[in-house]
Amino acid sequence: MARFRWAVLTAAVVAVAAAGVWGAGVFGQLSEGGYTDPGSESTRAADVVQQELGARGGDVVAIYRPAQGTVDDPALGRRIEARLEALPKSAVTAVTGYWPDNADQYAADDKKSAVAVLTLAGRDDGEKLEAYRKVADKLSVAGATVHLAGAAPLGDASASRSTDDLAFAEAISLPIVLVLLLFIFGSLVAASLPVLVGGCAVLGSLGILHAVAYGHDVNSFAVNVASLLGLGMAIDYGLFMVGRFREEQAAGRTPAEAVTRTVATAGRTVVFSATLLMTALAGLLLFPQGFLKSLAYGGLAAVGLAALLSLTLLPALLAVLGHRVDKLPVRLPRRANPRPAGAGWAALADVVLRRPLLVVLPILAGLLVLAAPIRGVHFGENDERVLPAGDPARQAVEMLKADFPAFSSAGIQVVLRGVKGGPPAGTGQFAAAVAKVPGVAAVTPAGSGGDVVTYTATLAGKDPFSAQARTAVDDIRALRPPAGVEVLVGGATARNVDSLAATADRLPLMIGLLVGATLLLMFLAFGSVLLPVKAVAMSALSLSATFGILVWIFQDGHGAGLLHVTPAPLEAGIVVLMAAVVFGLSTDYEVFLLSRMVEARTRGASTAEAVTTGLARTGRVISAAAILLIVVTGAFALSSVTTMRFVGVGMIIALVLDATVVRMLLVPAVLRLMGPAAWWAPGPLRRLQERAGLAEYEDEELFPTVSVGRHAAPERPDPRTRPASPAPVAPPATPASPPPAASDWAPGAGLPVAGSAPGAAPARITMDTVPAASPWRPADDRAAPPDRTDGRPRDLGDLGRTVDLAQRATPPADADTTAVIETDRPTDG
Repeated sequence: MARFRWAVLTAAVVAVAAAGVWGAGVFGQLSEGGYTDPGSESTRAADVVQQELGARGGDVVAIYRPAQGTVDDPALGRRIEARLEALPKSAVTAVTGYWPDNADQYAADDKKSAVAVLTLAGRDDGEKLEAYRKVADKLSVAGATVHLAGAAPLGDASASRSTDDLAFAEAISLPIVLVLLLFIFGSLVAASLPVLVGGCAVLGSLGILHAVAYGHDVNSFAVNVASLLGLGMAIDYGLFMVGRFREEQAAGRTPAEAVTRTVATAGRTVVFSATLLMTALAGLLLFPQGFLKSLAYGGLAAVGLAALLSLTLLPALLAVLGHRVDKLPVRLPRRANPRPAGAGWAALADVVLRRPLLVVLPILAGLLVLAAPIRGVHFGENDERVLPAGDPARQAVEMLKADFPAFSSAGIQVVLRGVKGGPPAGTGQFAAAVAKVPGVAAVTPAGSGGDVVTYTATLAGKDPFSAQARTAVDDIRALRPPAGVEVLVGGATARNVDSLAATADRLPLMIGLLVGATLLLMFLAFGSVLLPVKAVAMSALSLSATFGILVWIFQDGHGAGLLHVTPAPLEAGIVVLMAAVVFGLSTDYEVFLLSRMVEARTRGASTAEAVTTGLARTGRVISAAAILLIVVTGAFALSSVTTMRFVGVGMIIALVLDATVVRMLLVPAVLRLMGPAAWWAPGPLRRLQERAGLAEYEDEELFPTVSVGRHAAPERPDPRTRPASPAPVAPPATPASPPPAASDWAPGAGLPVAGSAPGAAPARITMDTVPAASPWRPADDRAAPPDRTDGRPRDLGDLGRTVDLAQRATPPADADTTAVIETDRPTDG
């Protein structure tokens, strides 16, 4: 990568720029539909009505309210008629309503308002939305106020607000992310690189979505998903890559060597993470709803590009910058005596490992309590309640439902079609039977023509997605149709019933894909049977707690006032999307944490040592990655659209729970309870995993195993992972080196290791901190030698009994001294 840095950099910049310019056209091809199952009964009912009776209107319902008098005012009527006649035929194909024939079904009982129903030109939701925008400002008249309801105004308001809120979220999150990266890296150049890659990932994903839009409907929410995941994951991946590159350079490697090692180590983590998350998003393609498929396209494009650019564009930039990556340093306030890196996380591990049961039981109980509201979850479609209470489109729909329920989408559509080509017989008797169904308030004719007759069954309740409404759909479908007549039930409630049935039918396939892929990949990475199972269980527990909180807020309404949302049933598609993303991210953090634990275990560490090492080495990075992703995704919680706010709040809850309570407390405690069994695998499977070669092991020199103190109870060695060390070979005799003078020693200087051989690779130990409560206090309370009254040790013997470091022995239970072993390696390797 370093060798071809300029070619890679040029190609990536040109490709991203072209994709961004061309991808801007996707905003003109977005739709607001795709929530239904194309093969469902409700979809067939809508298709039959469209084919036999033509477009039935309802794309736009204009509600006119006279400023004075009633809708029967002749002058007002002429103005409204003239306005409707002047609408362009290229945008509006048909208009029905109270004018000019004064049809009573189009007016309110008190004649204080009346409606005109417009049918828009267009073959799909995207074309109808474009047609609506051409006439939205051409419907007002003098002497009356007009309120525009219907699917098109609602979709336009939702899309416009989502686009504006997306720009606002990015404007808020990016500066905060940049500041956080400054705290992490301490350099403006290094901090800007992940943000730059994130912007490129978003631009590239827009280009891919534009290409997809030519062959598939792309819901407007797919752009939000692409922005959220592209920016968030690119920043996370950039954090891993840039951080590792700087560590490699600090260890003395050249920029080219540092880039190569960064791609080989942190790059492997990026690939593994992207694979898990893209597998989860690919599960959305199993569902028949176009909405979920378009979300999958947006998510796959964003995550795939974030990983690709992190492995190509970012390494090329690092190779070009080299040591200049630390340019423009920002001097931030720091502690006067900072603790060693990872010391706080090691201390946390010490607390958790001392009493693992006291950690596991309360956390499990708490997570189960948080997940309890899932038992009462209800699902519905996005309706006017996703918009703020003061939005004109929402107010118009609420007005339509209150004054003109027959023209709202809340009713059940009953379609009767003669199977022999003639008009259906017995429709009146069937309509009477429908009227007797519990939950149906009235049944009115909605139209007829050819071999089709339609009725509208008005629901008794106001919520079309309630359990009573869904039961009414099932009861109508259970009625015996007249002889020679096919009955199809459609409408909003039936669409919801069919969509939920399709989702429930495909959900086990998605779960099987997620769990199966996770178990396989994690086994190949770690060589353990139980670790992948535990990871899936932890992710499922975290996901359940997250959804329990979301149900408690967005459906049950607790705290909804603080968030300015209206409680409503959850949209099933958004829940499935959240499940895929949260499961993928939580598994990603688990992999990052376990990889360092397994690495330490393979080098001979006990379970306690491995857990401490993993937590000390990854705690800071996982926390930083979670905080950055919380800022990026949490900015969506500021949106005025409930759907985006649901995603933003959900991601904040999921990341906080997963990166803190689950990964930093619950996982270490569970591993402590599992003991050596956590690392077990049958011999044939372990050999298969070793041949696969997916394990990642880093330098012991750069990342040493962290020793543990009193909490490390002696543990029986595991022969599968701890091969016996060969007997130490006595080193050749060499002239003894005289010890350094006492006056030459200072904290941080090298001390000779007892029993080590001087020569080409002399070993030394560097003391991090040497507490001196008294002028002389050896570990075993020996008397101070006459020449050691100044409290300065001369060799390890002065500090107490020694341990042969050539043997991979478990540290003694009373060993509390922490030291960093350094080796001066000869230049020939």
